[in-house]
Amino acid sequence: MASQGATEPLKAEDWAGEMGERWLANLDRFEAMIAPIGDAMLARAAHEPGERVIDIGPGGGATTRAIARAVGPQGEALGIDISPSLVVEATRRAEQEAIPNVRFLSADAADVTLDGPRYGRLFSRFGSMFFSDPVSAFANLRSLLTDDGRIDLAVWGPPRENLWMMEMMGKVREHVEVSRAEPRAPGPFAFEDLDYLREVLTKAGFGGIAIDAYEGRQAIGGPDASPQEALDMVLSSMGIGRVVDEQDTAKQAAIRADLLALFENRHVPGEGVLMAAKAWLVSANC
Repeated sequence: MASQGATEPLKAEDWAGEMGERWLANLDRFEAMIAPIGDAMLARAAHEPGERVIDIGPGGGATTRAIARAVGPQGEALGIDISPSLVVEATRRAEQEAIPNVRFLSADAADVTLDGPRYGRLFSRFGSMFFSDPVSAFANLRSLLTDDGRIDLAVWGPPRENLWMMEMMGKVREHVEVSRAEPRAPGPFAFEDLDYLREVLTKAGFGGIAIDAYEGRQAIGGPDASPQEALDMVLSSMGIGRVVDEQDTAKQAAIRADLLALFENRHVPGEGVLMAAKAWLVSANC
């Protein structure tokens, strides 16, 4: 029987519960791992002083804090995350850095409503691929923006070009039958197909869609992670870990050994466990 753990569609409640807790448990390593893509997004978005910006799915709030600093005291950054635990931690970190123009809200972005004036910008680094009804969700997000508003998104490109995930799954599949992800289903690769992504955004009322590719090497667990630390993070915090946990002791040990060997082979001293990654950097207008 095929194991479903790593490939079954992720729903909002997964991030509100287990997946949010997994992310929180390794927050600094996750943030370090995807920081280069966040930096590329922030440079592309080029937020200006005075802007009011929504950040969808910010996790620990690193991008939200960066946006708040960019827009200055006359602007505002609002992070919306479905995980209450992550919102608590993001709020704590913002308070620790004494950033007054940032706040966080625990809500489902698919149907969230906000009081007060609409926002001019929306930003999301890997927080927009898990909607069960993406057209409805993006239409709702558009309703939060001004008529001249803009969105900036990062979503993962095709699996075959994201070896940081696919090579890991390949090692697991040497021991366990794992079902393939359903195309366009909620999950990391929901928007790998650019035609589908454009269709969703257009139906939701967005235009002027522009897409660039980000390609680089992903540091699993961050640039300071050893192969063992990268393995520990992957198995404790990512969906692949749920698949491994379902196996008997012998298979778990075999999978761990194969993954560790893979990470040792990809480790570059001073840079971390480096594996190929590709993301789409997307912008669109209301």
